[in-house]
Amino acid sequence: MSPQLGHLQKPGTTRTLLTERRGSEIVSRVRRSVLPGGLRVVTEAMPGVRSAAVGVWVGVGSVDESPTLSGASHFLEHLLFKGTRRRTALDISVALDSCGGELNAFTGREYTCYHASTLDEDLPLAIDVLTDMVSGATLHTDDVGGEREVILDEIAMHDDDPDDAVQELFTRHLLGAGPLGRPIAGEPDSIKSLTRTQIAGYYRRRYRPDSIVIAAAGSLDHTTVVRQVRRSLAGSAFLDDTGTGARPPRAAARRPMRHGSGVVVRRRTQEQANLVLGLAGLNRNDERRYAMAVLNAAVGGGTSSRLFQEVREERGLAYSIFSTYGGYTSTGSFAVFVGCLPNRVDDVIAVCRAQLSDVAEHGITAEELARVRGQLRGGYVLGLEDSGSRMYRVAQAELTRGEVRSMADHLDRIEQVTVDDVAALAADLLTRPQTLAVVGPFDGADRFATALS
Repeated sequence: MSPQLGHLQKPGTTRTLLTERRGSEIVSRVRRSVLPGGLRVVTEAMPGVRSAAVGVWVGVGSVDESPTLSGASHFLEHLLFKGTRRRTALDISVALDSCGGELNAFTGREYTCYHASTLDEDLPLAIDVLTDMVSGATLHTDDVGGEREVILDEIAMHDDDPDDAVQELFTRHLLGAGPLGRPIAGEPDSIKSLTRTQIAGYYRRRYRPDSIVIAAAGSLDHTTVVRQVRRSLAGSAFLDDTGTGARPPRAAARRPMRHGSGVVVRRRTQEQANLVLGLAGLNRNDERRYAMAVLNAAVGGGTSSRLFQEVREERGLAYSIFSTYGGYTSTGSFAVFVGCLPNRVDDVIAVCRAQLSDVAEHGITAEELARVRGQLRGGYVLGLEDSGSRMYRVAQAELTRGEVRSMADHLDRIEQVTVDDVAALAADLLTRPQTLAVVGPFDGADRFATALS
């Protein structure tokens, strides 16, 4: 399938991006319409289901924030639930609860999402609530003050969780002090200093129609969804981009990416040590990302992976161990997460590094490749069995790459990964400078002076 880039499609037009069949039966159809101002509506029709999911995805996240605005994207996400010109905060909560639907949101480093899941017959209500929240937020001063305390509690809660704390420590050290490395929720000091004027200005500048994708999947009709979106946004600036000016550039795009390495330790008296061993990875559009999926699965992506078998099953050094990878526009990461007793940390680090070195030097076997292919194929297909996961798939593909690939194409690309592909990637990736982040009863980085040597 050739790319169908959303930013190249003219406003006022609709395209069918892909149609998937099982025999002669259509099982999925993805379509995109571009509204005036550049807002995109992407749907995936799934005949035979009774549910529907919809999300308003805004191409703004913590990477877009200056140091003085750190946490503004997440703060704004909270405030959009506090009321609009048409609905109070209670109205927003009751609307989806009253029909058994679910309403939520999350903020990432490069986008923010407001999403809902409902019965198909209640999809118009979900669309209206979400679009009203995003386009008509009032951002009252009293709400800013009240939600500030909620966010400070949320930051404290995550800081108390050692899993979250070690992840934040690793990310900050690997990705640096710039926008990508800062906490998504912001720092306590930045949250305390953010004003209603700053947040409202950020909202006006960043929540633009050409930065927004409205995605829906399930039992739906594309034309009807577009009509519902138009009706809900009628009279708002989200259907008219006149006079809004050029979109501000992303901060991360204005400077070269510099990655950190070495050891960073946060002392915390607890029964378990939590550590992350990782390195700079691939950006989200790197053509080697399918080989990356295979490599990750073989190294630490499941109970049959090398790390799980060697660290937990063979040696009994840790209860929890896994690897993961992630990509952004400009960079990415690959990391091994471990929770173990403090007196086993040295052995765990040594075994993990030995396994990574072995894969970097020798790659993986044909048997491992066959097993991992099956694991990835099954996980991908099973993960797309509900309307919510389908909505996420088309939205993220549209927002981050401007194209949606078929399930068959995705599975073919996994099947095409060879042992040589994985070996070449491992030789490049796993020999990069490593970062070790540790949270536990240790006095400082000197304790691990030789851990990465």
